[in-house]
Amino acid sequence: MTQTPTAHSPAQGQARAHFTVPAKHPMVTVLGSGDALLRVIEKAFPAADIHVRGNEISAVGDAGEVALVQRLFDEMMLVLRTGQPMTEDAVERSIAMLRASENGEGDGGETPAEVLTQNILSSRGRTIRPKTLNQKRYVDAIDKHTIVFGIGPAGTGKTYLAMAKAVQALQSKQVNRIILTRPAVEAGERLGFLPGTLYEKIDPYLRPLYDALHDMLDPDSIPRLMAAGTIEVAPLAYMRGRTLNDAFIILDEAQNTSAEQMKMFLTRLGFESKIVITGDVTQVDLPSGTQSGLRQVQDILEGLDDVHFSRLTSHDVVRHKLVGRIVDAYEKYDSENGTENGSRKGRGNAGHKGK
Repeated sequence: MTQTPTAHSPAQGQARAHFTVPAKHPMVTVLGSGDALLRVIEKAFPAADIHVRGNEISAVGDAGEVALVQRLFDEMMLVLRTGQPMTEDAVERSIAMLRASENGEGDGGETPAEVLTQNILSSRGRTIRPKTLNQKRYVDAIDKHTIVFGIGPAGTGKTYLAMAKAVQALQSKQVNRIILTRPAVEAGERLGFLPGTLYEKIDPYLRPLYDALHDMLDPDSIPRLMAAGTIEVAPLAYMRGRTLNDAFIILDEAQNTSAEQMKMFLTRLGFESKIVITGDVTQVDLPSGTQSGLRQVQDILEGLDDVHFSRLTSHDVVRHKLVGRIVDAYEKYDSENGTENGSRKGRGNAGHKGK
């Protein structure tokens, strides 16, 4: 795409950009079915007049906006060349990344194409990839560090991406087993008081981890891998007294660990192992007076070598768009009313030091 001053408009700062889509890429892959992608772009750049004629795309208007349109189409073509389709969501996220970079909000050189084409795991006909810049940095941090904390609201892919990295590490023989754990906080870890067999007692608390596994592995292979100890899914209480070597270990829902449990878990780390800890500090379900280990650990380990904290926000939510708006609405309400998660501070979270 080439950018030149407009010939027909005397307004200062106006510019024209022109882009030719290579013949090997059908225009529907660039504009979307029924021009859905084009409408997303036009809505995002109201100060630019975008026209399509055949395989030629032009944009005229504010110089800054036209420059971003130019960069957007360049990034879209880089993605399409990999064989990956562009979606409305991918276009919106690309625009958000470009605007953040333009406004100096980004602190790295990653481009939308680099984010959207990074493959983590291919399984059962689909490929798992990061969808936002923060997600890419989270995934990269897992590669680079022994202990990584993924902290953010629901729907930001904290656990799902960690699970994908765990399966990737197992398949590439970087580790010999995967260990998945989360606190059964609703039962106070006192599972013996619940009715049923041990499996029936712990299953409700661990079901989300099973669901993610079924997305990434052949369902028929999971019972075999679990029977062999290659994959272990267990409550956090079962980690006490163990040393975990040659393993990829994920602690999910870590906001519901006590300070003592968090220390216990972190000290299970053995040789050639990696730990990823995920949680949302705005959704603590611990009894009143119990401090969240995830909140405390940020003050204790921040800046420690080979430990990384990845923080995701509502902008990284990859569920329904409304989820991100709900997260923002709760944060605004809490800020205005001095509450946490819609409730008065101290209720169920006494002694917490927010982060």
